[in-house]
Amino acid sequence: MKQSDQFCLRIRIIFGITIIGILSMNRMLAQTTISINAPIFSHFSYEGKDKVYKDNILDGDEFYNPIMQGCYPDPSITRKGDDYYLVTSSFSFFPGIPIFHSKDLVNWKQIGHVLDKKSQLKVQHENISGGIYAPAIRYNSYNDTFYLITTQFAGGIGNMVVKTKDPFQGWTEEVIKLDFEGIDPSLFFDDDGKAYVVHNDAPDKDKELYEGHRVIKIWDYDIEKDQVIKGTDKIIVDGGVDISKKPIWIEAPHIYKRNGEYYLMCAEGGTADCHSEVIFKSDNPRGPYLPALNNPILSQRYLNPNRQNRVEWAGHADLIETPDGSFYGVFLGIRPNEEDRVNTGRETFILPVDWSGEYPVFQNGLIPMEPKLKMPKGVINKSGTDGFFPNGNFKFEDKFQTGNLDYRWIGVRGAHEDFTSFTERGLQIEPFPTNIKEVAPTSTLFHRQQHNNFTVTTTLAYTPKSEKDLAGIICYQNENYNYVFGITQKDNNFHLLLERTDNGKSQILVTHKIDVKNPITLKISAEGDSYQFSYSNDGEDFINIGGTLSGDILSTNVARGFTGNLIGLYATSTNDAIPGNE
Repeated sequence: MKQSDQFCLRIRIIFGITIIGILSMNRMLAQTTISINAPIFSHFSYEGKDKVYKDNILDGDEFYNPIMQGCYPDPSITRKGDDYYLVTSSFSFFPGIPIFHSKDLVNWKQIGHVLDKKSQLKVQHENISGGIYAPAIRYNSYNDTFYLITTQFAGGIGNMVVKTKDPFQGWTEEVIKLDFEGIDPSLFFDDDGKAYVVHNDAPDKDKELYEGHRVIKIWDYDIEKDQVIKGTDKIIVDGGVDISKKPIWIEAPHIYKRNGEYYLMCAEGGTADCHSEVIFKSDNPRGPYLPALNNPILSQRYLNPNRQNRVEWAGHADLIETPDGSFYGVFLGIRPNEEDRVNTGRETFILPVDWSGEYPVFQNGLIPMEPKLKMPKGVINKSGTDGFFPNGNFKFEDKFQTGNLDYRWIGVRGAHEDFTSFTERGLQIEPFPTNIKEVAPTSTLFHRQQHNNFTVTTTLAYTPKSEKDLAGIICYQNENYNYVFGITQKDNNFHLLLERTDNGKSQILVTHKIDVKNPITLKISAEGDSYQFSYSNDGEDFINIGGTLSGDILSTNVARGFTGNLIGLYATSTNDAIPGNE
């Protein structure tokens, strides 16, 4: 029962008033009760301004690639009838595993998150690149059930499964812990009713030949007990396509069946510069699997690094067959900025797949990828309208007046419902006694950076009471790499400060005395690797603080890990960025 519902029930029992009166009272209380030292955010705007979209205007039969901009990596896809469902990794984001629905592979709506209950996610004290890795979504027609299998590096859970009959209605709260090690599990349901799990694992004990040497294992899976069957594990790929060449990080396996043959597709080369997708074939789901001679079937690693509109790190793919027998593949990739920074993180791309021959091949997956694709016949591009996920250059605005947060808003390590509430004046963020540098839940509401060039503004009303109070906006790669741009107080003066944390070492770059009698608008703008932080008293005329700064600390390949930059609305009661300590 929600806290507001409990309150209503107690009031009715005590006073015997009507339900209508209770609801009215709740609304009034929500609008008037403002916590001391809690900022009110009345507006948020994110606008992407990437040159690639200005230079590549869509024709009527085209759509943009990637289909999920920003940190939406490790995509997996399944289909029931003409309904497609796609999921991506979420690491220590909360809620976990965003899930999208489409009828045509072009227009996608986010319908929620798979792991949206506190009992399912144990990421409270994990670093941002811990938590949920590489979910795989599959539909089993034999029992009309959707399965989501993934690895949770938190809470001692490891590999796990949740299920549903209908992804629109949510998933089982029970997390079924699976009895095997390794990562990147995927389920395969054969047409004889049998089921299997494949996953990445370490080689057998004392058989590791080189750093990055991994194997792919298969297990029989008991659908009734939702568990792998002990003693059925078998290594079906050792090292990769050609172990004599010492391939690294064979992972993200998926099995497909076509014309009576079994195909095992895996990522190989590590999820960075040498990333690729490779394919194997067998006449039995348990192998032996032989690699195709034309591997890899997807990669951007061989190409000119000076090409325009670069896409790199392509791999970690999944295939889907359409009702008309066509094939598509979704996969991760990155679009670095001019300094080779990866601030938008790993994104979800899609390509048509040619399976007219013996093996599937991603169409144009081995040549420089283009920023736009032809739509399937008869599809109309509805991106950014009627609730469909936007791509290209777009603007997202939130005035926090609906009483519900868009699914794009997330917490890290904890649920945003624990610190956010709607008021008559906007969104209130109740400050936690933790700050952004801690590996703990913080009171921060995050939106992904989705463009290399963007502008974000937010307006907040806030009166800090001490130097321990701070609220504002942040750019966050992780607890050791971030910018904090916020309002605090010291010696009866109010200060706007900008702090940079690089590899755990924090430095206040500038402080500026301000008047907080009226709401302040904060702005972050980026052009590639150049970031600027500004403020305004009237929402129109902005004053730059700190000049132009490098976005280096917001890049995945600088801060390490697997996420992109997150832009957060932030409050804390344990601020350690103190004016005068520059």
